[in-house]
Amino acid sequence: MSTTPTPSLPAPDGSSDPHLWLEEVTGEKALDWVREHNARAEAELDAVTDEDGAPLAATLQQEILEILDASDRIPGVTHRGGHLYNVWTDAEHERGLWRRTTLESYRTEEPEWEVLIDVDALNEAEGEDWVWHGARLLRPAPGQPYRRALVDLSHGGSDADTTREFDLETLAFVPAAEGGFERPEAKGSLAWIDEDTVWASTDFGEGTLTSSGYARQARIWRRGTPLDEAELVLEVAESDLAAFASHDSTPGWERDWALQAHAFYDQTLHLVEGIGTEDGVRLTTIDVPRDLEASAHRDLGIFSPRSDWTVGEQVFPAGSLVVGDFASFLDGEPDLHLLFEPTDSTSLDGMTITRSTIVLSVLEDVVHRLEVHHRDEDGAWVSQDLYPELRGALGVAAFDADEDDRVWITVTDFVEPTALLLGDLAEVPHGGAPGELETIKRAPARFDAEGMDVTQHFTTSEDGTRVPYFEISPRGAEQAAEAGTPVPTLLYGYGGFEVSLTPSYLGPIGKAWLERGGRYVIANIRGGGEYGPRWHQAALTEHRHRAYEDFAAVAKDLVERGVTDREHLAVRGGSNGGLLTGNMLTRYPELIGAAVIQVPLLDMKRYSHLLAGASWMAEYGDPDTEDWEFVRTFSPYHLLAEGVEYPPSFVLTSTRDDRVHPGHARKLTAALESLGADVRSFENIEGGHGGAATNEQAARMNALLYSFLWSTIGRDEPAA
Repeated sequence: MSTTPTPSLPAPDGSSDPHLWLEEVTGEKALDWVREHNARAEAELDAVTDEDGAPLAATLQQEILEILDASDRIPGVTHRGGHLYNVWTDAEHERGLWRRTTLESYRTEEPEWEVLIDVDALNEAEGEDWVWHGARLLRPAPGQPYRRALVDLSHGGSDADTTREFDLETLAFVPAAEGGFERPEAKGSLAWIDEDTVWASTDFGEGTLTSSGYARQARIWRRGTPLDEAELVLEVAESDLAAFASHDSTPGWERDWALQAHAFYDQTLHLVEGIGTEDGVRLTTIDVPRDLEASAHRDLGIFSPRSDWTVGEQVFPAGSLVVGDFASFLDGEPDLHLLFEPTDSTSLDGMTITRSTIVLSVLEDVVHRLEVHHRDEDGAWVSQDLYPELRGALGVAAFDADEDDRVWITVTDFVEPTALLLGDLAEVPHGGAPGELETIKRAPARFDAEGMDVTQHFTTSEDGTRVPYFEISPRGAEQAAEAGTPVPTLLYGYGGFEVSLTPSYLGPIGKAWLERGGRYVIANIRGGGEYGPRWHQAALTEHRHRAYEDFAAVAKDLVERGVTDREHLAVRGGSNGGLLTGNMLTRYPELIGAAVIQVPLLDMKRYSHLLAGASWMAEYGDPDTEDWEFVRTFSPYHLLAEGVEYPPSFVLTSTRDDRVHPGHARKLTAALESLGADVRSFENIEGGHGGAATNEQAARMNALLYSFLWSTIGRDEPAA
């Protein structure tokens, strides 16, 4: 005998919340709820079959895992002291190997790797669940090999991690009892100053964390002394985002920095001097606007303003790149040069500094091109296009910014596998041409892209803004359109924190979606960085609705162009993108046939009180003030209402996510269920904010996700 659900919704004004108990991350009752919902979702989605009657999720999981574990992937590397360092995961090494090789060996098809840390073996030996979080090497004295590293390990993939000192010669951790640096688990870090000194930003005890859960203090910690006795250099307000510190070890240009992060894109930078001297440490505040990012390389000061910056009689526009002699700037006599100026269609996507050049990655209507800049013998800046023959999404990284002018360049596209190239710019500062590019690695295809078509389109948002989007169509899509057959279409977006969505090889998406006949669309909506700071700032706080209007405009355009119809259109997004798709579900349910909502923010009344949420108030607003009047308009949890026909939805999160609280996903699911909506949820017990701690977990999660999509918008008959 079936029963009609009883609506159980939060008060629209946020004054009551019937599902608050689901915020108890590891509460027994809450975890029982999670397990029950996981089992229900898996039972449903594992029963979905393909056209041959085989279990679709099992097939997809195997196909995706083969891609994630493929031995012929391009190993990403970092050069230090004659070695290339890499972290590698595969079927035999789920948690990863930290390893190194030489450039000569790396050039070969089968490089010889020296394994430094086997994280799976470490877990077995220590009875832990470590996930690799990174390593920082100490620059040795000239002529000496690299010997020391600071290694970060996380429990289950959470943001909180621990740091341990590692010896690169003995290939063993240096025990704390023997003077090794070891930082207890917290959201923080250690960074080398010299062999016996590190910067420490971490949890030092009561009152030393910000309201966002990050370190309030940056201290200098000397070997052999207790961590809690480390010398305090900078302390920020509890309401600030965090305190950070770092050391620039460029030979001859060593510097220390302390950063007071007030919020995202709001900071105060200090130059730290006098470490280890009798006079003691002193801070020099860099006199720039708080929304400007400043740094230095050798003698050069580098400035990236996010709003128009007036220096004397010069005005440098938001989104530009400005350089000048750093010492002169500190002395109050700035001699600055505008290196890049944005236009209505261009923005600066990235900057890479080599020993004597600056390489800029420029987006023109979300399409990459490269420039290289250098100073001539008179100190004047000279620029030229760099490798204009390259097409696709271009990523640039210095081979070793202190040693030479070589650059790694990655070239990729939605359907073209990634290639890794090495170029040498050594002759550019002398008036010569860039060295010929050498192809070091080229990844094989992971899906059959024959007949697929990549196009870029523009639509108009509600306020008249021109919004670009990319469309990747499967083979046969044109014939389907001519026959009036809607193609299942998955629309992806993010729209926040000035993150740009540029083309990248689709790998698992191509295999699980495109190759099977689905269309994939990526929307470059406001809130992102595709057109620089202005594109981001256009959708902040009370203007947040513009991001959702842009996304809705793309959805409408796809239908109006005959690309698909409502019943065969789904949206997908994670984190801030989960907030986006949550808003599509609640604000525009009539536009879509299904929604995938991953590791999302959804309860915007309580988000600032949950985990790192307070750090995002510059993005969304403070719901504990009058800001709630506009925040409530994009809080999906509070927009749910009786009598609305919501399309099928799949909500995914991770118990170990200590950035975006899993309670967001849990509570929306419970509220939708109380309305009788078609919703299912899946919560990975590990995984952190990425949702998965291993390739197997990632393959499983994505297999369920695509099984959901194929069983809803992928059906011949419209979803109910």
